[in-house]
Amino acid sequence: MHVTHLSLADFRSYARVEVPLEPGVTAFVGANGQGKTNLVEAVGYLATLGSHRVSSDAPLVRMGADRAVIRAAVTQGERSQLIELELNPGKANRARINRSSQVRPRDVLGIVRTVLFAPEDLALVKGDPGERRRFLDELITARSPRMAGVRSDYERVLKQRNTLLKSAAMARRHGGRSMDLSTLDVWDQHLGRVGAELLAQRLDLIATLQPLADKAYADVAPGGGPLALEYRSSVGAGVESARTREDLYEQLIAALVEVRKQEIERGVTLVGPHRDDLLLGLRGMPAKGYASHGESWSYALALRLASYDLLRSEGNEPVLVLDDVFAELDSRRRERLAELVAPGEQVLVTAAVDDDVPGVLAGTRFAVSAGEVERL
Repeated sequence: MHVTHLSLADFRSYARVEVPLEPGVTAFVGANGQGKTNLVEAVGYLATLGSHRVSSDAPLVRMGADRAVIRAAVTQGERSQLIELELNPGKANRARINRSSQVRPRDVLGIVRTVLFAPEDLALVKGDPGERRRFLDELITARSPRMAGVRSDYERVLKQRNTLLKSAAMARRHGGRSMDLSTLDVWDQHLGRVGAELLAQRLDLIATLQPLADKAYADVAPGGGPLALEYRSSVGAGVESARTREDLYEQLIAALVEVRKQEIERGVTLVGPHRDDLLLGLRGMPAKGYASHGESWSYALALRLASYDLLRSEGNEPVLVLDDVFAELDSRRRERLAELVAPGEQVLVTAAVDDDVPGVLAGTRFAVSAGEVERL
């Protein structure tokens, strides 16, 4: 799979830009702040419906504009599709596929698949659990686009349940009459069902990803491993031994029952996938806090390369995006990474200077300056 054309309107710094793309390596070269990352960010948005740089859509719309449009032509084998996303901050986003009548934005998921490695990925190792949960869930959705609906359902149920708990906590603190919490049992069941599905997908992903990440780390930093990926669940240690989704559902319900008193006191849901973490180990120690800066970079890179290998093994090879990463790597890691990704069907690279792009990644070059994109 590869993107053959990218068109942006009022996206980030671009009033309008048209970029023809080809299979193989394409490098966007330009000084910081000129707009090169905006191009690959748009490609990534098509794959995930989100940005790797910001948590909301508002910063993606050019100053003074009401909306932004990302349009891309995508080819997989002999099949071509045109997809379009219209970003409307504060309102519902819109989507089109092959200029057809509007579809839901999440219907676009799966047409473009990307694996993106950027400086922000250091947070996978050094950051909060939310960064690692997002990594897992985006990869789950890339493997199975239907999981976007499961994630959305979970967030909706969690919000409703938290609203009920918060109201109960406020009533309790102000000495009012106790609320009728009979509906809490219903929300528990909803949370248990969608939460069990999300848990099952995460556990399966980690088991599949472990050997791939170990190999990727050995490729990037020979002799530096081994790695260990361990899922730490708020439900308890028993989730990893659960054999079915029904087992996970029962464990989740039991955990909710156990903490209900504390939840009512605090007004928030204390158990579920939204409270879990992926623990990263390196040579028997936690990577967070013990790994050096270089080791943390290699770990984050290994997770992305493992993701790439996983998606590629399941068909529909993803676009690999390397956003300003070579300048952060020493020469040995830089060359190893370049050798590993060079055979990819489509590799998009951004760099501040041409010398940052290893020679093995010869291909198309674009100069990016002040919102202008010019092929060299």
